[in-house]
Amino acid sequence: MKSTRRAHQSMIVSTLLVATSFPVVAAIAGELPSIVLTLVRFALAVLLFLPLVALRHRKEMLPDWRSLARYGLLSAPLVGFFLAMFEALRTTTAVNTGALYALVPIFAALIAYFLVGEKIQGRRAIALVAGMVGALWVVFRGDPARALEFDVSVGDALFLAGTVSLGLYVVLVKRMHRGEPMAVMTFWTLVTGTGWLLIFGWNDLTAARWDAVESRTMVAIGYLALFTTLITFLLTQNAVTVIGPTRTMAYSYLNPALVALLAWALGEAAIGWRAVPGVALTFVSMAILQRSAPGLADTGRYSAEAQAGIRRCAERSL
Repeated sequence: MKSTRRAHQSMIVSTLLVATSFPVVAAIAGELPSIVLTLVRFALAVLLFLPLVALRHRKEMLPDWRSLARYGLLSAPLVGFFLAMFEALRTTTAVNTGALYALVPIFAALIAYFLVGEKIQGRRAIALVAGMVGALWVVFRGDPARALEFDVSVGDALFLAGTVSLGLYVVLVKRMHRGEPMAVMTFWTLVTGTGWLLIFGWNDLTAARWDAVESRTMVAIGYLALFTTLITFLLTQNAVTVIGPTRTMAYSYLNPALVALLAWALGEAAIGWRAVPGVALTFVSMAILQRSAPGLADTGRYSAEAQAGIRRCAERSL
């Protein structure tokens, strides 16, 4: 079906954009404190989202106090992930963080299991384990000695904690959604996240020497806010409504290869042939999930009426 093909194409574009965020963040991570860089990114994303939400969801836009508290709780792990990303890339590489990002699906699955009792079975379990092994293989560059010693940098460990935080966010989105358009939920998650960052980063924000900040840094933050936040959200949201969350999330397994290619194109050292099997394993994981997980367009799982209802909700949300 055309809609299914377009959804997969959207996720390829979205995944490529996400992959570009790692070298971009690495290039500017030392320019300002991590909390300030994250704050500016969130604030710009809010400003970009505001016209879209105001025009399409005027009636549902203003939340009550309980919903605002819900969004505030949801934004905490998201803020944690982006803070970890900026801070980690001061001391580790874009390739390592791109590889570790492929662990988000398994952390989300484990958190869902312990938090809501969602079982991990069959091919999905095999794919998640293979993806984890492949990601760690890339991080350790295929060196068993480094793996046994768990030879990782502080940045790697910090970003690993960030991926756990993002996994928690993925689970909480599903648990805390109350039927409002996803664009509205995301907008207020970014707004409350900006609030958290202002509270804890005010001193760093006021102490920052803005006159010394290079223009390329602001351009990079603008790129992150527009392309790797707003556009990837819209592309991913559309894909979820067509091919389902499992197939959508499976595209994160492309990150190790894409980030490695981008790093090589930018003149950084190649990952080496010993890490290639790890990249291959992440591809295998994605292929397993794509074949085993039914999409929302699969008639064997969803009736025509259900599919129509899902797409009406998607159109309303977008």
